[in-house]
Amino acid sequence: MPSDTRTTTDIASVWLAEGQSSQRDMLASLQALKATSNTPFHVIASHRHNRPEIFECADSIYREPHLSISDDESLTDNPVEAEPTMPRWQFVLEQAQQQKVKVLLTGRNGIDYEAHRDTFSAAGIRLLTGATSVDALESIDDKFAFMQQCHAHNIPVADAWRFDTTAELKALLAQHSHQPLCVKPVTGIFAQGFWRLDSSKASDETYDSFEHLYFTEAKKINTQQFISAYTNSQMVKERPIPMLLMPFLPGQEYSIDVVCEYGEVLAAITRHKTGKVQHIGYEKPVMEVVVPLIKAFGCDGIVSVQTKADDEGLHRVLEINSRPSGGIGYTAHSGVDLTQVGFGYWLGLTDKPKLEDIVKEITPCQVRSIMTSVKIEEQAL
Repeated sequence: MPSDTRTTTDIASVWLAEGQSSQRDMLASLQALKATSNTPFHVIASHRHNRPEIFECADSIYREPHLSISDDESLTDNPVEAEPTMPRWQFVLEQAQQQKVKVLLTGRNGIDYEAHRDTFSAAGIRLLTGATSVDALESIDDKFAFMQQCHAHNIPVADAWRFDTTAELKALLAQHSHQPLCVKPVTGIFAQGFWRLDSSKASDETYDSFEHLYFTEAKKINTQQFISAYTNSQMVKERPIPMLLMPFLPGQEYSIDVVCEYGEVLAAITRHKTGKVQHIGYEKPVMEVVVPLIKAFGCDGIVSVQTKADDEGLHRVLEINSRPSGGIGYTAHSGVDLTQVGFGYWLGLTDKPKLEDIVKEITPCQVRSIMTSVKIEEQAL
């Protein structure tokens, strides 16, 4: 499974395992850090699939083992038939020990690794899963449990009511339909399954069913049509999907990239979006919610937080993602590259970051993402 593996016994290594969307950007940041560092280190990347656009940014690469058909999620570009093999965490651990890995960021499969934290620690590997216990990661992934834990710690959070059946949904709608509402799955990423509910009546001239189908980016659907779709869904019948009904908050939404250690915020950058433009900076009112949140869940590594303001302007937490966000690379434009801040510290290249010092280094800016491409060559791994 290893390819282009230039093992060195003299320097430490850092490993970025398969992530959701930012693995390439983070590897590029690490290469830039290595180029300016007086202390050399080795950069390793791994993924389940052949991803040359990611692998080209690493010094050594590995193909992670497949665990099951579901591990490929059936939505990937080229699903690969599952093969019996060792667990992913064990494969990575064995290779990491050979490569003298000092820091391992687990990416999308944090819970699998977290269950074996003691084993990685015994091997001298600093494991970054987003938290430091399986229970914490599970409560982060379960948005209903997450909300309840936020309430227990007096953290402002968006309310949510769980439903598993049409009857439960209708009962909740009868109770809460006096306000704008939305729905989303209890677990999920990339806003999959999120919809704003339009309570307009079909006879109301202001309601246009086709408009919701045409302007899909608005993520809006008529309430009755959602009920019908949910009730008659064969997918839901075969694989029940717990859902949440929530108030739709009207204020500005923020994404916050956070470097943290055992519940302490070491560095953070806030960003919000207007149109296609990302506004990068550090918003103190937003961070007043984020800092206690990170402490409450014992977050550890590089995570991202979403907040949204309610109709009174109060910032409420929507969720924590226990992995770096897709926009982690944007932070470099502010003068503070959070990937370099975090890994520079964990690799022992720099002192422990202090949030108050990092804030002084941030230069607010605006960022627009652009489309790019890479040529994919056939290669056997």
